[in-house]
Amino acid sequence: MEQREMEKIMQKAEVLIEALPYIQRFNRKIIVVKYGGSAMSDEELQKNVIKDVTLLKLVGFKPIIVHGGGKAISKWVGKVGKEAEFINGLRVTDAETMEIAEMVLSRVNKSLVTMVQELGVKAVGISGKDGGLLKVEKKYSDGKDIGYVGNIKEVDSKILYDLLDNDFLPIVAPIGLDDNYETYNINADDAACAIAKAVGADKLVFLTDIEGLYRDINDKSTFISRLTASEADELIDSGVIGGGMLPKLNNCTSAIKCGVSRVHILDGRVPHCLLLEIFTKQGIGTAILSDDDNLAKGIQRDKFCPEHGL
Repeated sequence: MEQREMEKIMQKAEVLIEALPYIQRFNRKIIVVKYGGSAMSDEELQKNVIKDVTLLKLVGFKPIIVHGGGKAISKWVGKVGKEAEFINGLRVTDAETMEIAEMVLSRVNKSLVTMVQELGVKAVGISGKDGGLLKVEKKYSDGKDIGYVGNIKEVDSKILYDLLDNDFLPIVAPIGLDDNYETYNINADDAACAIAKAVGADKLVFLTDIEGLYRDINDKSTFISRLTASEADELIDSGVIGGGMLPKLNNCTSAIKCGVSRVHILDGRVPHCLLLEIFTKQGIGTAILSDDDNLAKGIQRDKFCPEHGL
């Protein structure tokens, strides 16, 4: 065997050895992955994400996927002659749009189930309506009525525990019921956060369309590799974080304060970003840790730390 070929084989072995302590640490631990954005609309990226989550399952993690489908919903809303409308980032959802959203999310859900099962892992697709998983109340945006958009008030996680205990990978569509059994669309980030809290997840991962957090989005040198929940709150209060990242970061800190060990914001456009973040010392996104996490101690605020690890 040539020296070059041997070096390639040795590099692969080193990658596996580097992953070993993380596999040991998180064996049988629950990880919630919020999946959406560009990673969902690109077929090749979609396959990579599903491969990553399936691998996590096969090496001992207990993953739960919570998916969105906003771009596909907007596409189908346009096909029926309607124009997608948003207020403060939330889709205005009348009865017809709700019907379209449920149809599209169901279609996406079963497509993901099929992809997972093609890789040899048993998956079950459900929505928040199944088993009373997600109970909601009507959500308003700054006092404005935005239709059938739900705010989660209760998560009955029994169905998720049952699926995990029976070796299934749950895939959840963000739709819920109110007390009158009306159907509501739910922001997928909100659903992932609520589910992560309810099941006591060790990790909550948001796959997004940006690399992670920046103190100044226009200055790549201000990338934040890791920070504590308190530091994240300071960023929010300072007004540095805005746009669609603000509610996402609020969800992150809320999850940490409710017992989720770590939250990760990753660029879903990067192939295999989940594996790079979870199984390597360097990581590639932003990790948010509890204030008392050992790795959080001594963090130099807002400085890039190439070894935030896990």
